[in-house]
Amino acid sequence: MGTDELREGLENVVVAETRLSRIDGEAGELLIGGYPLEELAPNATFEETAFLLRNDRLPTADELDEFRERLASLRSIPDAALDAVRAAAEDESESAMDALRIGAASLSLARDDEDPEADSLLLVAAFPTIVAAYWRVRSGGEPVDPRPDLSHAANYLYMLTGEEPSEAEVRGLETYLNAVVDHGLNASTFTARTIASTESDLVSAITGAVGALKGPLHGGAPGPVLETLLDVHESGDAESYLRQQLDAGERLMGFGHRVYRVRDPRAAVLSDAAERFYAADSSGDEAFFETALETEEAAVDLLAEYKPGRDLETNVEFYTAVLLHGVGVPRELFSATFGVARVGGWTAHCLEQLEDNRLIRPRSSYVGATGREWTPIEARE
Repeated sequence: MGTDELREGLENVVVAETRLSRIDGEAGELLIGGYPLEELAPNATFEETAFLLRNDRLPTADELDEFRERLASLRSIPDAALDAVRAAAEDESESAMDALRIGAASLSLARDDEDPEADSLLLVAAFPTIVAAYWRVRSGGEPVDPRPDLSHAANYLYMLTGEEPSEAEVRGLETYLNAVVDHGLNASTFTARTIASTESDLVSAITGAVGALKGPLHGGAPGPVLETLLDVHESGDAESYLRQQLDAGERLMGFGHRVYRVRDPRAAVLSDAAERFYAADSSGDEAFFETALETEEAAVDLLAEYKPGRDLETNVEFYTAVLLHGVGVPRELFSATFGVARVGGWTAHCLEQLEDNRLIRPRSSYVGATGREWTPIEARE
């Protein structure tokens, strides 16, 4: 590639080396810290996965206990940060992602010195508290204090509802958090690494990442997927409903991906997790899961018919909607819950960037005018 060759969207431009995750879009494979996603996500706790990303190995039992205790001790957020999140929740124009951005930026109030390692733990620990506090206030209640005796995933669900979650709910959420914790140099991760490369602090870097995730092209599709599935579940006819959408020129959300040309491996992991959850949880609606399976099959067939050769297979957002809905995460929090998971990857990337840092400074190709001459304002028409 020549130095002046334009690659829009930085497509296929390699700007960093990482040990955190490897994507094979042609084969539909994803490694997290060297482990196949289908092995790690359904078996690890989120704390184990976060430790893996930081240390390039899984923890021993003693190390895991210590790591859990450190994270649990950092869950409470400063009163000023809580006040800012409360204000966002009371303003109907502010979304959960707005509150997460505001809350993330406020976490600098919770530490005395800028220390990347300490900041990384603070951010991972506090994100669930921020999102849950927003939701409690938005729903007309009061924030629920975190419980240090609960796991990261269990505590998040507890803070949302005030009730201790079931084992099935915790395992379902934990599998989701592991499945989406890291995914190469996506837009938000690239944003975080770019800010970190300036040697700014991690709170600033992660706040920028949240801003990138807020964009609907990055983290906003699971909500519309759920709306589709609920409509199809009510109508009972997936093919007719989806064909009507396609005939109207609408996109089928939850299908197609910038990287994958086959079924997203995260979709496979979350589909299996959703099947286990809906079968195990007494409050789970197995009929809804069957609707999801039927909708996926119909959508893939119709997309092959309407858009041949496009390889529009199921992506992570489709079964994100199915699983998060099942475990009790409100639709309005889907993107923010993605942030609760991805902050584990963002912070690990920032720490990795700082290990052998070089300022990220790409070039642009100028296409504007040249040779213009200054004209005094009185002579301009």
